[in-house]
Amino acid sequence: MEKSCTLLIHYDKATPAVANEIKEALEGNGVEAKIDALKNAIMLLLNGETLPQLFITIIRYVLTSQDHTIQKLLILYLETIEKTDSRGKVLPEMILVCQALMNNLEHPNEYIRGVTLRLLSRLRETEVVEPLIPSLLQNLEHRHPFVRRNAILAVMSIYKLPHGDQLLVDAPETIEKLLSTEQDPSAKRNAFLMLFNCDQDRAVNYLLTNVDKVSEWNELLQMVVLELIKKVCRTKPSEKGKYIKIIIALLNAPSSAVTYECAGTLVSLSSAPTAIRAAANTYCQLLLSQSDNNVKLIVLDRLNELKASHREIMVEMIMDVLRALSSPSLDIRKKTLDIVLELITHRNVNEVVQTLKKEVVKTQSGELEKNGDYRQMLVQAIHACAVKFPEVASAVVHLLMDFLGDTNVASALDVAVFVREIIESNPKLRVSIITRLLDTFYQIRAAKVFPFALWIVGEYCLSLSEVKSGIATIKQCLGEMPFFSASEEAESTDSSNKTPQNTAAIVSSRRPAILSDGTYATQSAASETVFSPSTVAQGSLASGNLRSLILTGDFFLGAVVACTLTKLVLRLEEVQSSKTEINRAKTQTLLIMVSMLQLGQSHVVPHSIDPDSYERIVLCIKLICHTSDEMKKIWLEYCRQSFVKMLSEKQLRELEELKAKAQISNAQPDDLIDFFHLKSRKGMSLLELEDQVQDDLKRATGEFTKDENDANKLNRILQLTGFSDSVYAEAYVTVHHYDIVLDVTVINRTKETLQNLCLELATMGDLKLVERPQNYTLAPESQKKIKANIKVSSTETGVIFGNIVYETSNVTERNVVVLNDIHIDIMDYISPAVCSDSAFRSMWAEFEWENKVAVNTMIQDEKEFLDHIIKSTNMKCLTPTSVLEGDCGFLSANLYAKSVFGEDALVNVSIEKQSDEKLSGYIRIRSKTQGIALSLGDKITLKQKGKSS
Repeated sequence: MEKSCTLLIHYDKATPAVANEIKEALEGNGVEAKIDALKNAIMLLLNGETLPQLFITIIRYVLTSQDHTIQKLLILYLETIEKTDSRGKVLPEMILVCQALMNNLEHPNEYIRGVTLRLLSRLRETEVVEPLIPSLLQNLEHRHPFVRRNAILAVMSIYKLPHGDQLLVDAPETIEKLLSTEQDPSAKRNAFLMLFNCDQDRAVNYLLTNVDKVSEWNELLQMVVLELIKKVCRTKPSEKGKYIKIIIALLNAPSSAVTYECAGTLVSLSSAPTAIRAAANTYCQLLLSQSDNNVKLIVLDRLNELKASHREIMVEMIMDVLRALSSPSLDIRKKTLDIVLELITHRNVNEVVQTLKKEVVKTQSGELEKNGDYRQMLVQAIHACAVKFPEVASAVVHLLMDFLGDTNVASALDVAVFVREIIESNPKLRVSIITRLLDTFYQIRAAKVFPFALWIVGEYCLSLSEVKSGIATIKQCLGEMPFFSASEEAESTDSSNKTPQNTAAIVSSRRPAILSDGTYATQSAASETVFSPSTVAQGSLASGNLRSLILTGDFFLGAVVACTLTKLVLRLEEVQSSKTEINRAKTQTLLIMVSMLQLGQSHVVPHSIDPDSYERIVLCIKLICHTSDEMKKIWLEYCRQSFVKMLSEKQLRELEELKAKAQISNAQPDDLIDFFHLKSRKGMSLLELEDQVQDDLKRATGEFTKDENDANKLNRILQLTGFSDSVYAEAYVTVHHYDIVLDVTVINRTKETLQNLCLELATMGDLKLVERPQNYTLAPESQKKIKANIKVSSTETGVIFGNIVYETSNVTERNVVVLNDIHIDIMDYISPAVCSDSAFRSMWAEFEWENKVAVNTMIQDEKEFLDHIIKSTNMKCLTPTSVLEGDCGFLSANLYAKSVFGEDALVNVSIEKQSDEKLSGYIRIRSKTQGIALSLGDKITLKQKGKSS
């Protein structure tokens, strides 16, 4: 049976000491040998050994020693040993120890007195403590503060014993007198702590008597004052007004720990705008003054909590929060931007965007290696601001377009997405954006950015000059046609037989990727590979990045170029009156497309053109040669209409999410509502009035009502034993972030007293018992509540099992009642989350654990089955609702969730309806860890059948 321990020392189990050797060393005369022997004895005791034979030896040979080190180790030994027998009675040998302890309490050395008093504060045996009370009280007036502060703690712990108030009848009064004269900060703190724990009214009286001096008190004492205020305000909410004044006074304390606690206490006690504003201001000051990144992250979490409940006040502090961007930590910057983006309004958006713009400019310095990642965060933040408030787009869009050629591909991609959205939502900026895009087009390097830029050019080059500039820019970036000559093809054929290294490098870089519809495709890293000049046709490097990328085999990009040129030619027919110019443009465009097809079927490139790109380029050629009005309408109007529809659906979806987040709380019909204007205001400060108004408003709007109703609690109660068992047990399971608390109620169903009743638990999976519940005695037909804490280290389904063991007076053997297993559900640890399509795909390609579950269900409707899986797995569907509409017999959707440990869970559902109306397909789960993939797979397998499961 594990016991409570007040001492923890590292022990090397490789060289255990033998009890006989320790005994011989203790009986010797050498001081050093006795010190080592005592250390070994303490180590063995802490590791479960009993060593009863050493106790008398230590009393005979060690107790009388005057060496201070031996005396200190002796105190630790007495703290560690078992002081009672099996029946709970104090050992007779402890009487001998009492005399030694009494001598130590009167010792001339203050250190010996102090450590002995520290031992008294840890003793729980009344018989040992009682003879030492007079000596203990004398030490309260000792000249040395070390003795006094330990004496006060000893008085407090003895007073808290079962009959301690009888041992020290007037202890609170004595300590109160001491507190008024004490000068040592630590002793003063301990005295106030004693009153706080043992006589709260005296502590409150002392605080209110010295309220003007609180700001001058020591940091340790101020922390106890805050604890007292929290405790008093919970029991007497009506009196919190006068205590809030003390907290606000302490906000100016020099200690950061005190100001942080003050702000937290203020937020928990009051909803008055003045109090919340003061707390938020304190958090912002801590954010700037503290150098530790962990402290900054904690403060940002507190600000995030304030934002949820007091958004209007936090909006005023937005620029102070933004100053945290000066930290080099990406985690702090990301959390800061997340908070700021939810606080933006029409009044502050210009200031925020200007600050973000300055930060973007700073990232160009290149001093830090993570500048690219930070720039990507800033671009995404500016994008979010411009979507909410389109009027600020003009101030930043031209600056951001300089980063289309950024070496950080993700950052450049975010800029391209931002420009594409802004050019549609801000018609006034279209001409300037197109002009700037065509000027910076040659700077683009990434293959993933080019399709966005080309699509913008094809859709928004509307005037004659813009169309001509667009065609000329693309033609210039592609260079001279054809892409290669016959002699170069012959050379490349010979060199490919001799040196196939470069080709092999590209082929090996391919990997499966998931498309937005859930299907698989080959994702090639060829676009990111730099080829040597010998493998690239002459003039490619001089012509620009677009030609280089196509020559490395990126024919998807080639198909996008063909589509863009087709759109530009079709629009040229509408705005150009000269047939000669139109025919010249058509001829040049056809030459480019035919050259691409020729390149794709040659040996110059590492691999042939894929069928999709080939068909698309051929379609563009046919369209240019045979144009019809209907096809023009499809290419020039319908494509942009689809994009506009996509943007409006995205905005609508975000609006719905905001509405869902808004908490709608209603007051009950029979709730009491106080009217502020009818209240007496005598003797109340402005802060107290504000606080009462806020409380009344909360009561009126139903915010004081608790969400956790009794019905929800009943759902979490698990029956552990049967009704016919002699001991009935049931558990209420509470799942926190990193631990599980089991509140087990045990009922004695018999007419006998159950002795040494113990709840023995064991776990399976990534669960760990923190402590083992102790033995209890249960009277006939009585009950006992036992708590068990279990730590959780990862998101995985776990099992808790065990039994209840007890003894009765009639039976010598122990009785065992086996408990039902408690299954800890993975759903308690994961919650729906949102991520972008690009982030989902990159995680899908990166994560190594995959669990593939075949669809086996009685549900016959695809959408109904998807909704059932979402509900069963507690995940968020990333695929827009509009994409899932219609009845085509096939459905593919991506689901995403995040665990409390920060793990990502990705799910792809791909199903189709068979001819017999049944659904078939697969559900793929991917994660970074094995546990979450397997547990989610088991959950889906169990739940997927639907109503019949």
